[in-house]
Amino acid sequence: MKDLKNLKRVLLKLSGEALAGERKPVLSEQGVPKALDEETVLGVAAQVKKVVDSGVQVAIVIGGGNFWRGRTSENMDRIRADQIGMLATVMNCIFVSDMFRHVGMKTRIYTPFVCGSFTHLYDRDDADAFLNSGGVVFFAGGTGHPYFSTDTATALRAVEIRADAILLAKAIDGVYDSDPKINPDAKKFDQISLQEVLDKKLGVIDLTATIMCLENKMPLVIFGLKEENSIENTMNGSFNGTYVTVD
Repeated sequence: MKDLKNLKRVLLKLSGEALAGERKPVLSEQGVPKALDEETVLGVAAQVKKVVDSGVQVAIVIGGGNFWRGRTSENMDRIRADQIGMLATVMNCIFVSDMFRHVGMKTRIYTPFVCGSFTHLYDRDDADAFLNSGGVVFFAGGTGHPYFSTDTATALRAVEIRADAILLAKAIDGVYDSDPKINPDAKKFDQISLQEVLDKKLGVIDLTATIMCLENKMPLVIFGLKEENSIENTMNGSFNGTYVTVD
């Protein structure tokens, strides 16, 4: 297994559902989105700050599943549904970015489409320079095109910025041979190759993203976000998830 302590630049993929904690995606009487749990997000921010302060460069992609998960009915056009999903990731990034700023980090949000003054239009060189300056970069809006998931956007941006690895912080703590929610005897892998993930059809990330990572030798580190200090511990080598190799 690669020594995670030697990673210099990572792309952290955060699950929208995990950031929601136990909350449901509805608004409170005060208009505060219960789709995002502030305590959970501040906990993530505090961990990422320690990682950044240690000299590691961090870029982030956030899913939109706490707000939107595809078509709500067959009456809805898939393209429009995917566009709503892209906007859900923008909302998540604006909120999480602001929490990061609250704990003392510099942040910048990039989208692949013009989003008023809320975000910066994605430019790889600009993002690279901001990372080199010690700032945290958020990639929102997916790839900007329908039919591509945030998994694919994660793989694409990780390859473009030449990240050393993708860190997947999920509601589940690693890769299993079957769904542990359904099968209590599901086996967890400490390490597995991307090729095995494809061959076994484990669905760790979507097919397009898996192939992109395989072709560009981009390893994955998968762990449970809800575990205490999971991001910080993973970067320090106290790893309790699954390492997905490129071999």
